[in-house]
Amino acid sequence: MKINKTNAARLLDKAKITYELIPYEVDEDDLSAVHVAASLGENIEQVFKTLILHGDKNGYFVCVIPGEHEVDLKLAAKASGNKKCDLIPVKELLPLTGYIRGGCSPIGMKKYFSTYIHETCLEFPHIYVSAGVRGLQIKIAPNDLIREVRAEVCLLYNE
Repeated sequence: MKINKTNAARLLDKAKITYELIPYEVDEDDLSAVHVAASLGENIEQVFKTLILHGDKNGYFVCVIPGEHEVDLKLAAKASGNKKCDLIPVKELLPLTGYIRGGCSPIGMKKYFSTYIHETCLEFPHIYVSAGVRGLQIKIAPNDLIREVRAEVCLLYNE
């Protein structure tokens, strides 16, 4: 099966970063990372979702967290230098990032946003993030992803 390269994959190629594109079956009724992990047969703790938030001081920023968890807005605000923050409405996602819900990659957004990734990513040799379209994940070493998106590793939810 031919897999079309996404913008995120082309950026990783350009940066000479090793990664793998992994297709999965999309369920339009369940775009959750939990479904993605089950489709891939992978540990949900290694399948990360990309969330876009808006802070009261520093504007938009990105949080990348394991798929079954919810971002702690207080921790996200603190990490990003805001007093408070909220997830952006879904309708703002495409115009802001160039990506749709269920296909939002931390790599290759329309413009750069400060990015924060949950610290558990460092516990694994590789993690999965969206390749920028529904039905395709990028398998990548966490440190390579951190370097590419200039992410800060921090606590974004409590166990």
